[in-house]
Amino acid sequence: MTNGINAVRPRTIGFLLLNNFTLISLASAVEALRMANQLSGEELYYWYTVTLDGQPVSASDGITITPDASTVSCPQLDTVIVAGGLNITKAYDRSHIAWMQEMERKGCKLGALCTGAYLLAAAGLLEGYECSTHWEYLAALQEAFPRVKCSNRLFSFDRNRMTCTGGTVPLDMMLNMIKLEHGYQLSTAISEMFICDRIRDESDQQKVPLRHVLGTTQPKLLEIVALMEANIEEVIEMDELARYVDLSRRQMERLFQKYLECSPSRYYLRLRLLRARQLLKQTSMSIIDIAAACGFVSSPHFSKCYREQMGIPPRDERLVANQDGAEELFDGERDPLLVTPPPIPDTKEFVSREAFSEAKTESTFGSITLKSKRDR
Repeated sequence: MTNGINAVRPRTIGFLLLNNFTLISLASAVEALRMANQLSGEELYYWYTVTLDGQPVSASDGITITPDASTVSCPQLDTVIVAGGLNITKAYDRSHIAWMQEMERKGCKLGALCTGAYLLAAAGLLEGYECSTHWEYLAALQEAFPRVKCSNRLFSFDRNRMTCTGGTVPLDMMLNMIKLEHGYQLSTAISEMFICDRIRDESDQQKVPLRHVLGTTQPKLLEIVALMEANIEEVIEMDELARYVDLSRRQMERLFQKYLECSPSRYYLRLRLLRARQLLKQTSMSIIDIAAACGFVSSPHFSKCYREQMGIPPRDERLVANQDGAEELFDGERDPLLVTPPPIPDTKEFVSREAFSEAKTESTFGSITLKSKRDR
């Protein structure tokens, strides 16, 4: 059904669900598509959830999702978006990588939600591309895949790639995609339906501002901490830090004691060790390389500091992180060709079509008239 103004071929989007994907990210992305159909009165988008073997998969909150198709049985797709979440490095194997590479060869647009960019990078599909991912995995992704142009932006569009961070950011990314494809009026109307204050764009940065993290708006302190966070590998001396912000060393130390109840050097060390913990848990980098990446002159010095501050040696931290995974990244591979695929859904069974049919009872159905491309 169309509104009679500008019938368009629906875009078919497949969401590849990895184990422990974040449900809020998936829902944020899909709901934007559903509302685009409802408000336009046209089936602009079809969507599928897909897993490697068509079997149910658990989200990070424990809710189990039964997918619409396997990678073998899913219909032809225009776009494939990887939905990632927790423990991403153990959530995919070579079969996932091979399928994503096949989708790229077929000309699909590729995307990722939350930590899903890790799979695209592992498949070599982000080399030379701008990429956004959740801040918790940003450093690990950049270390593991140096040819990927990691960005701190909420989401990134780069040619036929679209990647974003987690939480509700996929909604913003999809609204920007809808604006590019169907116009500003539709994307704004969707935002209003979801009671969004505004549609964030590519210029918006992720992570909570330092003033909220630190619980203070003291400008000099915020400036110093920002400098520390930007210089993890090449550590800045305390006297030099103080000079950068036009303070004496003594004034800087008083600021840290008053607002953070610790010395500047201790706070800086903690930042570097937290980065080291990320790399230990999320990458296969050697401990020597992690020590260098976090500004330590030697592996023994790094291990000593880590044990004193974190209560566990770096090597043991990595062992604990690997216990939950049980298998290495590519162990226990599954061959999708050996799995009996569910039948390919008839168009009447599209979840998007069911949602579209339900939406016809809403007062907003077809309230947005799409303009032709030449009118935009």
